[in-house]
Amino acid sequence: MSLYSISDYFDDIAAARKRPKNQDYLKLPTRDNGFVDAQFQVPAQKIPWKAIFLATMLLVVGTSLLVFGSLAISGRLVLEYPDRMWPMIILGLIMFIPGAYHVRIAYYAYKEVPGYSFDDIPEFE
Repeated sequence: MSLYSISDYFDDIAAARKRPKNQDYLKLPTRDNGFVDAQFQVPAQKIPWKAIFLATMLLVVGTSLLVFGSLAISGRLVLEYPDRMWPMIILGLIMFIPGAYHVRIAYYAYKEVPGYSFDDIPEFE
């Protein structure tokens, strides 16, 4: 690169920074009206009671299905066809896992553990 091309480069930069004289600019206001104090306050958390109740029901029914199915498979409960309890165990797992997860989030949010809030629980309306 020659010295001539470097000086042209800097002239092009300086020309790009010049503004046309007929362009009007507005002065910035001395006080900023774009923000209000209320937008920086955290609103009170709304507790999704219906979702917590449904999650608790999933946990209770899933646990009971798991326990009953496991007792039938292990032979503690005498049934005519204990091998038919596998669908009950699978259904119990499908109900237990999301129920336990959401009840745990609700418990930690109630205890105000950092990182957990009631906003993490889906709300049903």
